[in-house]
Amino acid sequence: MHIIIGLGNPGREYHRTRHNVGFDVLDVLSEKLGVTIGRSAMHGLIGEGRIGGEKVVLVKPQTYMNLSGQCVFEIISWYKPEMEHVMVVYDDIDLPLGKLRLRASGSAGTHNGMRSILYQLGRQDFPRLRVGVGKRPEGWELADWVLSHYQSEEERKAQFDAFLLAADTLIDWVQNGLDSAMRTSNAQKKG
Repeated sequence: MHIIIGLGNPGREYHRTRHNVGFDVLDVLSEKLGVTIGRSAMHGLIGEGRIGGEKVVLVKPQTYMNLSGQCVFEIISWYKPEMEHVMVVYDDIDLPLGKLRLRASGSAGTHNGMRSILYQLGRQDFPRLRVGVGKRPEGWELADWVLSHYQSEEERKAQFDAFLLAADTLIDWVQNGLDSAMRTSNAQKKG
């Protein structure tokens, strides 16, 4: 069994903002898999399906970003997966817009949702897929930047392309493991 957790904030006002890329990636993935993420449990919305012969649980925490760890702790406690089979997908302001970075483990960096997860779990030994949303422009507060919508058609296209690649990366991870998924995530066009 694999668990994929996409971080974001619930509510229409946060829909398609930079901070909600985890939700957006799960929306694309769930559509590819024909899975509905709609069952409310453990402070999240959950959908279950299969990738090949492997059971997959898709989770969107509904606690708001800074308390994401509450949902993730409950999910991990309930399903009891191997930690290398848990993936968290979230936004990263230190990556260029649309760039992906897949890692086997690591710190939370500046991301409050990941800080909450690491605090609640007391460990950081699980993979994470970060999706770049770009650095905040000069004069912007960080919160205003990550809660903003994409400004142009080019930005929207770059992000949607990233969501598609992220979904393919996650499918590859479930089917073939982390090393293969890292090659998929690095298959982005240069330029």
